[in-house]
Amino acid sequence: MPFFWLETKLNRVDQGVNGFVSRTRAGDWEHALISGNGRQGALVHGAGPAMRVTLSHERLFLPTLPPIAPPRTAPILPELRALLYAGRFRRAAERVMEVAVEQDPGYADLRWIDPLIGAATLTYTHGSAPEDYARACDFTTGVVTQEWPGVLRQEVFVSRADDVVVIRLLGEVSGTLALTPVGEEPPVPIAYATRADPGRLELTAAFPSSWGAVTGYAVECRVHAEGGRLWMEGEALRVRGARAVTILARTVVHPAGREPGPLDRIVPDADRLLRDHAAIHGDLFGRVRLGLGGARSRPESEKALARGGPELVEAVFAAARYAIVSSVGELPPTLQGVWSGTFRPPWQSGYTLDGNLQAAVAGLLPTGTPELLLPVFDLLERFLPDFRDNARTLYGCRGILVPAHVSTHGRHNHFHPTWCLTFWTAGAAWLARLYYDYYDYTGDLGFLRERALPFMAEAAEFYEDFLDGRGDFAPSYSPENAPSGGDAQACVNATMDIAAVRDLLRNLMRACAELGRDASRWRALRERLPAYRIAPTGELSEWAPPPGLTLRDNHAHRHASHLYPFWYDTGDAVDPAVRAAGAEAVRRRLEWWRGAESDEMAFGLVQLGLAAANLGMTAEAAQALDLLVTRYWRANMVSTHNRDAIFNVDVCGGVPALVAAMLLRSEGDRLDLLPACPWPSGEVRGLRARRGVVVERLTWSPAGVEAVLTGAGSRRLTVTTPWTRR
Repeated sequence: MPFFWLETKLNRVDQGVNGFVSRTRAGDWEHALISGNGRQGALVHGAGPAMRVTLSHERLFLPTLPPIAPPRTAPILPELRALLYAGRFRRAAERVMEVAVEQDPGYADLRWIDPLIGAATLTYTHGSAPEDYARACDFTTGVVTQEWPGVLRQEVFVSRADDVVVIRLLGEVSGTLALTPVGEEPPVPIAYATRADPGRLELTAAFPSSWGAVTGYAVECRVHAEGGRLWMEGEALRVRGARAVTILARTVVHPAGREPGPLDRIVPDADRLLRDHAAIHGDLFGRVRLGLGGARSRPESEKALARGGPELVEAVFAAARYAIVSSVGELPPTLQGVWSGTFRPPWQSGYTLDGNLQAAVAGLLPTGTPELLLPVFDLLERFLPDFRDNARTLYGCRGILVPAHVSTHGRHNHFHPTWCLTFWTAGAAWLARLYYDYYDYTGDLGFLRERALPFMAEAAEFYEDFLDGRGDFAPSYSPENAPSGGDAQACVNATMDIAAVRDLLRNLMRACAELGRDASRWRALRERLPAYRIAPTGELSEWAPPPGLTLRDNHAHRHASHLYPFWYDTGDAVDPAVRAAGAEAVRRRLEWWRGAESDEMAFGLVQLGLAAANLGMTAEAAQALDLLVTRYWRANMVSTHNRDAIFNVDVCGGVPALVAAMLLRSEGDRLDLLPACPWPSGEVRGLRARRGVVVERLTWSPAGVEAVLTGAGSRRLTVTTPWTRR
């Protein structure tokens, strides 16, 4: 007989995967081990006689193209709608481009956002490297190591307490230290200067652009040798016969804003620096522990990846949480977290808001780190003036319109006749869900009143003006798919638009009820929205066009945006026919993903898995998770965008979110334990549910379920298990 009980307190037991070891040497930064404090990043790599640490900073976006005004397409909106209702989708997208180029010739070429770039690489070159090599990462402290046993050991971590990269060389240290740019030709000229002083290396960079917020940066390294000799040799430092060398490194982006204390005031006591850092980092990482009966505390990554199974799920769950914790500072994680070793990262490694950022932060609330979601809101609110300008200029609407790509500004500058991103209007509605979720998990009424409700209201205000007289979304766009047999991605009534706005208005009504506000305005707007469409073949359609338009589904695609109704707590809010259609849509997409050709964009599997878990589809959720953990991880335990290609942290947030959704589903005062759990036994500690509930411990086996729950205040909670739901 299954059972659970409530307690007010539980002492945490340390368990689960706390790191990994690896025998693979990293010849480039994309295969490096990672350490970070959210502001500073360190990529630890090397091959042969060189050990490298590539340094980066969360604000180091290189100004490449100045922002320009979004295109003034509001005057031609009736023309665009006429083209769309006539089925001339490609022509509508081309018309936007024509107007944009007439307004500003800068639109003649696709305009990208400013890229996140690497700051510099610190290289220690020593004698010949023995064959015996090992590297490791400790998730609880953020310490990564490379070593040739008995010869030389390198330890690196990035302190949250002192905002400094700490590098230790141990053994007989004799070699050369050099600080250089990342080694490629930058897309715009950068004026570099390097110098070496006794015990100090410095690299400065000045950017030529006068429009960007960032004018340049400086990287400083303080070098302290224990024993032996240390001297300058040109623009490098030479060390001979030292028993240990401690290097304190920091990147400062100009203008610096919050100026950190000078490096020379930090005592190079690595043990003390690590203790202070580990207390902060370890708390964030240690809030959740997962045990599925398969993992050691520190597995060998190559073997875990080869074996798969529960051991790999445990290892990836822990590695993913470590990467996201390490890449959130004052800004949220970019496509590459806080790390970069290039001037030309894929998609410029900014913030991609039609799915990537949402995937990267999806696990922060259920794994108990709500404070790490706050930088998302800080970023969005900084760009609100640009978002308002987008809405006015593109569509003549009040409210806010969020573009798909941002880094240093929020203007809608990136679009193309194929990638017709000005037609995508769901961004603010989707991001408003993060605002509401933060409140729903934390119960912070002040946040709901002062930050969430204003953003949600502005997002909804746009649709009051944008929906046409028929109540349609025209233009519309389902990222980044085109209907089967169609010639463009432009459309009318993408299911994602309908779902995101339905969800936004539902949450606005809930927020108004919590705050004692009138919600009739939002209720009336919700009644104007189109209904979902079920395709003749039984699946939830990706488009719900009005009569006279035919848009056929295309399941061979990496996104699954039409499954939005089932990603959060909305699954029980739609009727059974739509739920059944959603389940069929999950199955149809998974058929494609299982094929050999579907090797790209891992976070589409997160979308499928979350929908499956919320719908109680255990086998399908497990299939999505298995594809995620077996296809998209390298020996450095950092995820990739494609199979073994493109360093990318999206699914580092998505995998923990999916595992959490398979183990726990919550809405209102209902808590479902193990809604889509494929593992016969296991234990998780520290998961969070909505309404402030903490699952201090959840243990299950064929014999039953045990749960220890705590929460703020006293209230009635309905808890279900797989046995009670039968």
